[in-house]
Amino acid sequence: MHDIWNPWHGCLKCSEGCKNCYMFYEDRIHGMDGSKFYITKNRFYYPLSKDRKGSFKIKSGEMLRVCMTSDFFLEAADPYRAECFKIMRNRPDVIFFLLTKRPQRVQDCLPANFRDDFPNVFFNVSCENQKRADERIPYLLSLPFVHKGIMCAPLIGEISIEKYLHTGQIEQVLCDGESYENPRECHYEWVLKLHEECVRYNVTFCFISTGSRFVKDGRVYCIEGNALKSEQALRANLNFQGKKIKFLLTDSLGLPIPDEHLYKPHFKKRCYKCSSRMICNGCSDCGRC
Repeated sequence: MHDIWNPWHGCLKCSEGCKNCYMFYEDRIHGMDGSKFYITKNRFYYPLSKDRKGSFKIKSGEMLRVCMTSDFFLEAADPYRAECFKIMRNRPDVIFFLLTKRPQRVQDCLPANFRDDFPNVFFNVSCENQKRADERIPYLLSLPFVHKGIMCAPLIGEISIEKYLHTGQIEQVLCDGESYENPRECHYEWVLKLHEECVRYNVTFCFISTGSRFVKDGRVYCIEGNALKSEQALRANLNFQGKKIKFLLTDSLGLPIPDEHLYKPHFKKRCYKCSSRMICNGCSDCGRC
């Protein structure tokens, strides 16, 4: 995936949403232990990698999702995180999407002058139910990030985030059902409630996927295949484009990069059935589809 940067791999489960974690499942079917932490040496410096012409493979304006097979603020990663922040500082023209279930650790893990030096970081907390939303979002609001979002995934319980949206700090909310083995139900009414609250505060909302067990009007739908789950989420017509998120992206001299010089995602025909298209980097032209 051209939009994912995994400088390390492996995690420790810390809450209800971790129970059926996709990373642990994928590792297990490949004979690996998802709790084993290790540095991905061939990917650690991925944002700085260049092609044969000497140009960065990751273009100005692209978004990199960081640590999708771990947690950026995992304790085991403490010795390596500073180097990752250095890499981010060296690519002020790229957006880095951080997601954590450990926001209580974040303040002590940030470099000095973080808000001024990292306007290209989009910080998100994961909230699977109301308990975790009320536990994690206050930390999110207290932290010195320019851009903040919420990931309600896997959505395994009804959540209200209206009182947090009211602060004006939240710019995006993502929602996803649970998949892989022993998936728990995701209810249409829960997704609809999040959608309505985001519309009320003009905050972008993206319903990424129904998950494998989606409940609507009292009926449980067992949906197989990631493409179909995404297509069904799109058909729910709950995605909402709120106030535009404006990232300050600069070149190596600190000068703002004009919009016309930033990466513009392009899509294939099949992408228009995908509910994630509104938040996606677009096709990487890998040829595998």
